[in-house]
Amino acid sequence: MSIFALDAKKTKKGAKQNVTPSFMQWRFMLVIVLVIAVFVGLGVRAAYIQVIAPDNLIAQGDNRTMRTKDMPTYRGIITDRNGVELAVSVPVRAIYADPKIIHEQGGLEQYERWEALADVLGRDVEDLRSKVQNPKRRFVYLQRQVSPAMADYVDKLDIPGIYLRRESRRYYPNGEVTAQLIGITDVDDSGLEGLERQYDDWLTGTPGSRVIRRDAKGRTVEVLKSTDGEEAGNLKLTIDQRIQALAYREIKEAMMYFQAASASAIVVDIHTGDVLAMVNAPSFNPNDRGNASPHRMRNRTITDAFEPGSSLKPLAVLSALEYGSVKVGDTVDTYPGWMRLGGSLVKDHRNLGKLTLEEIIQHSSNMGTSKLALGVPKPFLLNMVYSMGLTSDTGINMPGESNGLFHERTRWSDFELATLSFGYGISVTTAQLARMYATLANGGISMPLRVVQQPESDVYRPQPQRVVSEKNARAVLEMMESVVLRGGTAPKAAVPGYRVGGKTGTSRKAVAGGYGDEYVNIFAGVAPLSDPQIATVVLINEPAGDLYYAGDTAAPVFSEIMGGALQLMNVAPDDKQVTSTKWLNGGSNGG
Repeated sequence: MSIFALDAKKTKKGAKQNVTPSFMQWRFMLVIVLVIAVFVGLGVRAAYIQVIAPDNLIAQGDNRTMRTKDMPTYRGIITDRNGVELAVSVPVRAIYADPKIIHEQGGLEQYERWEALADVLGRDVEDLRSKVQNPKRRFVYLQRQVSPAMADYVDKLDIPGIYLRRESRRYYPNGEVTAQLIGITDVDDSGLEGLERQYDDWLTGTPGSRVIRRDAKGRTVEVLKSTDGEEAGNLKLTIDQRIQALAYREIKEAMMYFQAASASAIVVDIHTGDVLAMVNAPSFNPNDRGNASPHRMRNRTITDAFEPGSSLKPLAVLSALEYGSVKVGDTVDTYPGWMRLGGSLVKDHRNLGKLTLEEIIQHSSNMGTSKLALGVPKPFLLNMVYSMGLTSDTGINMPGESNGLFHERTRWSDFELATLSFGYGISVTTAQLARMYATLANGGISMPLRVVQQPESDVYRPQPQRVVSEKNARAVLEMMESVVLRGGTAPKAAVPGYRVGGKTGTSRKAVAGGYGDEYVNIFAGVAPLSDPQIATVVLINEPAGDLYYAGDTAAPVFSEIMGGALQLMNVAPDDKQVTSTKWLNGGSNGG
């Protein structure tokens, strides 16, 4: 074999040793493809998540880091005319639980702490534990409106899943004195009764909020959004808390002393129509509503209508003067002290003979007012009832206000007109009667009553209007002074140092088929007569003792309220000295 042949053979053998096996080459290529595919897949997924559909993960991230915090807002303050607080909101705490957290962290196993929690809340421990038995629930209240001291104690118990949150509770510094007027709120601070209900929207603010981002340790790292809330409005009343407290004390004592079912009083500034006091008994403590039954919560001054009886007699005299059928110096013959009208009897307690207009009011003569009422046309008499506001709302604009009860008739008998003249056949509220007497004292100008100074606007308030002449209104007012002097039906209504004019009203309460044995006692009056400032009406409902005439029950209460109110308002005496009176002092009974 030649040398060239051997070299060729070696070369051929060496070339065969350098060739890479085909299997290894395929595996390498597969790995390369897989790596590239993985990176492409990750890139596509990242692009999809961040560009095409990022919302889901953003939402999940926000759920872990973002929180919305409500900024607390408190209910507006209610004050009297002098800025004395009548209703305020105080900070309290609510205790709530997250049953899911309690179950996950073994909160129910800490039985001693649950017993301590139940003890401080005054609850049964098993009742509390039963509220958190469902691990699927995330929120349940255990107790609302607890004091800060109690909340601190609960916080120190450190029961897993038990938390505290801020809230507010309404507090009424004057308690039962202003309870029916101010009203109450529920556990969520929404108005339920009285002015709290009427002005709920005004007194309720809108809470602000902040959207924040927290880190893993719960620290605030960024404020994303802040929204300002709307501040709650405050309410300023026409009430004078001093007169309110005085009036409530007097009617509460009178109700207990005379064993009455209830009692009410209202004091009105005759020039402005401002209600200075509006009180009712029995009342309730709005800070502890254990005795807050419906009959105690009713504002009887504006809700309860009654037949005013003889307290309406000045209107009959005024009607006759306005029509011109009589003059101030005229007399009316009431002999023989009774008369029949259509088969029905109208009478006085005795034959009073000829009476002047002043004596008709002084002696509360049914015969006198009946003859005066029958001496004017029926439409004129009825129009006087309407114009004095005895069939419409007073302007107070409070929930539950009654317009009274007065049946419209196409035909009126003489007997019906006669009984209307001495206060039967019509029912009015204490506030309506007070408005009538305020109109008389204001020279015949009728002012709508009001109990809110702000935010009420004079633009939307009914305007005052003249309903009778100043001359005749003044004349009737002067006549009513005789009622509180010796020989009148209510000397116990006199106020030392002041001239007072007023009228008693003792009416039987209507029952099915007629009238029962229960009475309503009223005294309505004005002072001081030389320069009238305030009108006051006192009502004693169903006195149960031996004294059941208004001259013995409502009149002395009127004296105390009127006298105290005049002094608190610094009204100067008008130099007419009147003997001081008390409930059991002498004086004639009167209707």
